[in-house]
Amino acid sequence: MKHFKTLSAYLDYLGLPRPEHPMLSVIVFDGDKAIPCPRESSPPITNDCYTISFKKYVEGDLNYGRTKYDFTNGALIFMAPRQVLQWNSSIVFEPKGFSILFHEDFLKGTILEKQIKKYGFFSYSTKEALHLSPKEEKQIESIVKNIEIEYQNTQDDFSKDIIIAHLDTLLKYANRFYQRQFINRKELTNSLLEQFNQYLDDYFESGQFQEKGIPSIEQIAEKLKVSQRYLSDALKKETGKTAHEHLQLYLINEAKNMLLQPEKSVAEVAYDLGFEYPQYFSRLFKKKEGISPTQYREKYKLN
Repeated sequence: MKHFKTLSAYLDYLGLPRPEHPMLSVIVFDGDKAIPCPRESSPPITNDCYTISFKKYVEGDLNYGRTKYDFTNGALIFMAPRQVLQWNSSIVFEPKGFSILFHEDFLKGTILEKQIKKYGFFSYSTKEALHLSPKEEKQIESIVKNIEIEYQNTQDDFSKDIIIAHLDTLLKYANRFYQRQFINRKELTNSLLEQFNQYLDDYFESGQFQEKGIPSIEQIAEKLKVSQRYLSDALKKETGKTAHEHLQLYLINEAKNMLLQPEKSVAEVAYDLGFEYPQYFSRLFKKKEGISPTQYREKYKLN
């Protein structure tokens, strides 16, 4: 798989103009006709850059990570370094939008170097992109305009700090707008929780906990056709619990039912729930319930 270490090499590959700054590129589209992607198709590639883009695709298929970009509404997309990118079918997008690309080294020594890793939306798949309202779109465009002005100006000692400050503001607004999107998509979030629990029910009933062990959140997310980070963030916003916490809750609830079956030992319950070592199960149970599995059994055993 081809990997691009520099921003210039990546832009050359895309057929886009060389950057004004070796580690930063700001491209604003403001024309009248739909724009074809300079490179008609691409096998899977990776790079060391962050990308923030607002575009509406008219036709063509774009794959980001494991997910196909399959919608045509305008959306804000965030791509992180070393994510796999692939497209074909001559992508065409509307003439208005922007792309900000910056090498991860551009953030060295700045407030964003660590902060950007906390924004989960860089790990979302493209179908989980941020859909902006007209008002939100104007707010983002205003910030991008300020970034573009500074980018086009002659570089001085203040340029990078100003651009970093604007990028920080853009990401904070995006974070706010994502929270709004989670709220507006409450029905979708509830559906995700139902699918999450249904997957675990099917996994349990088919004996896969015993055979394969406890499923990972990545495995569950893949089955639900969402990214791991989006699944956890959506559930956290709606229920107050992450995907990992919901998995633990499911295990504890199943354990409570099984512990009231006198013929099963605590170790057997642990193995049936996919724990490799019974002491791990006992430790988790006590952490969540405040008492050990044996104490729970004694307290609630059937007469």
